Amino acid sequence: MTESFPDPFADQPDWAPRPPGPIEIVTAAESTELRGRRVLVGLPGLGWRADLRADERVVQNSRTYVPVIPEHEWYRAESDRVEVFAPLVPLERVWVETVGQSTPPARVDGLRLVSLDAPAGRAPTPAFEATSITGRRVVHMVGTVEHRDLRAVTETYSGAEGDICVRVTPELEWYRWAWRGQSPSTLEVPVHELWVE
Repeated sequence: MTESFPDPFADQPDWAPRPPGPIEIVTAAESTELRGRRVLVGLPGLGWRADLRADERVVQNSRTYVPVIPEHEWYRAESDRVEVFAPLVPLERVWVETVGQSTPPARVDGLRLVSLDAPAGRAPTPAFEATSITGRRVVHMVGTVEHRDLRAVTETYSGAEGDICVRVTPELEWYRWAWRGQSPSTLEVPVHELWVE
């Protein structure tokens, strides 16, 4: 006899897209390619720093390190083809963000307790449930296709067609706005198609 499981999306309205995959965290040693990947650094029991990107591993004196760059510097280096300083972090202190299998958003009443042994993953949150989204990483869901590496540039507002919307921009343009003052191109997205990473 085959065991059947309930459909996790059974309560979801037909008009709402499925949520994007959650952010799962793996050690850098488990990841084969690091260049350009979002990473976290830190020490178990102490804490974690995010909004970083990695370059490929470097071996020095029989020890493996990962060059780690703040995300805004990563985008500037890639866009303008400039050299930026990348501190070398021991491999065992680096964790990589990966996209897990699509699951319904976590609904937690009360506190969410995590282990301090490794950075915690994150379930996506529907944008309409977030208290504030300007500047946050978001995922635009079009059917089952996930459009990532976006930032929200507005809070929710009433669009011209009467839909509740949010304007988003690609992350490169988000960071370029900071270092050049160049206004980004934006896209109006219905709030029900948007999830906060």
